[in-house]
Amino acid sequence: MEENLKSNLIGQRDIRLEKLNQLKKLGINPYPAKSHKQYQNKEILENFDKYEGKEVCLAGRITAWREHGKLIFGDIRDQTGDIQVMIRINELEEDKEKGYLSSENINLLDLADFIEVYGVIGKTKTGQISIMAKNIRLLTKSLRPIPRKLKNKEQMFRRRYLDLVINPERIKMFQRKTKFWQVQREFLQKKGFMEVEVPVLETVTGGADAAPFITHHSALDQDFYLRISTELYQKRLIGAGYEKIFTLGPNFRNEGLDDEHLQEYTQLEWYWAYADFRDNMELVKDIFLHIAYEVYGKTEFSTRGHTFNLADDWKEIDYTQHIKDRFNIDIFKDEDKKILKVVEENNVELDGDINRNRLIDNLWKVARAEISGPAFLINQPKFISPLAKSHDSNQELTERFQVIIAGSELGNGYSEINDPQDQLDRFLEQQELRDEGDLEAHMLDIDFVEMLEYGMPPTSGYGQSERIFWFMEDVTAREGTFFPQMRLETENSTKQIYGDRIKFTKKGDKK
Repeated sequence: MEENLKSNLIGQRDIRLEKLNQLKKLGINPYPAKSHKQYQNKEILENFDKYEGKEVCLAGRITAWREHGKLIFGDIRDQTGDIQVMIRINELEEDKEKGYLSSENINLLDLADFIEVYGVIGKTKTGQISIMAKNIRLLTKSLRPIPRKLKNKEQMFRRRYLDLVINPERIKMFQRKTKFWQVQREFLQKKGFMEVEVPVLETVTGGADAAPFITHHSALDQDFYLRISTELYQKRLIGAGYEKIFTLGPNFRNEGLDDEHLQEYTQLEWYWAYADFRDNMELVKDIFLHIAYEVYGKTEFSTRGHTFNLADDWKEIDYTQHIKDRFNIDIFKDEDKKILKVVEENNVELDGDINRNRLIDNLWKVARAEISGPAFLINQPKFISPLAKSHDSNQELTERFQVIIAGSELGNGYSEINDPQDQLDRFLEQQELRDEGDLEAHMLDIDFVEMLEYGMPPTSGYGQSERIFWFMEDVTAREGTFFPQMRLETENSTKQIYGDRIKFTKKGDKK
């Protein structure tokens, strides 16, 4: 594994290519289709007594290689972790037909190669559990060495496959993310909810305040939107007779990048017939605690300068009163000019169309950043909540709630509107804002209004995204996502290697 003759990546790659050619000349396939791996490394390490003295076949990537005379100690890594390989050079059994490496050509292996090791499980003199190699077979020849570290976080996001090799603890984080979704799915199913599928491509998009992505359907010759929510289709299913349903999948919102937002993210959303927002608030508290116990074994977390305990009492925050107490603003009576002045005094940057709804919403976001929670925001005004049912006692306020934790919104739910005339009026108000330039206002979905005219029972809906996971892990949105969207870029070494075969633009795109 001598690679110090050429220190740069291109030079090291050249050396590995030479070894690749030597292997081929020996009749050894450096990329066989099948492996005979029997167990994961963790199984052997955790059940040593069961496997001691037995012959097994293990496989993984070479992560370490130490030569001591006629002894070689290496580590191979699979998804579950590393295990040591001990090789006595003169005891390796060669078989070119089977692809087994001999003592003479073992030096054709490199760090990052994938190998298969057949041998006996035992312990070294130092007591380390190892596989004593009898046969070694190359499964994949690596042409590039794994760097010791990545230059910056952008490289981590672009080459997550390297990040996970260099930082295996992040594999465990993403394993927790898988469990994060698994326990929620199981929780809802045990509560009687059924998972359903709804379209990703929509002719009219809605269910949230967000700008959509637009694509074109060639066969229909019509533009479609990537969904920003699954709400309106799920409520169509409630109108059809389903009573407890949920979706779990990607949503797409064409908005800015920051530590809490991605354009593509995973969302869980459910709808519950014959329930109201109060019923849903209790279910939400239960699912948060379930996630905390099942995934993390704790209820207290710290993130973004906040500490919160999900086992605490969840206080309720009145939207109108909190803004009045914090800014001396009455959202129903004060003029836009006064509200704008307070917004500017709090150094809020306003993007896009500026209207009363946006001004008030930005004021609330300033106040929200100070709340650690856990808490529920309630009594939001109707003009900010176009899909939420109004209170019977006050038609200007809605039966809506938001989960407020660590200064952010981690969930949103309400009692749904099932009065078609009320819903149409709300849609028309939103469409007017949209026509005036507010691209995040709701579109008029007349087909949904038509569905309501056939009847939908009292229903409460709720949605929460993987932002909860980011907060529990105390990572940013991009850190907590395998492959976040990035501007296309090609590594300089790749341009050097393939530049004579592929033409690249200045941005790194291939022509």
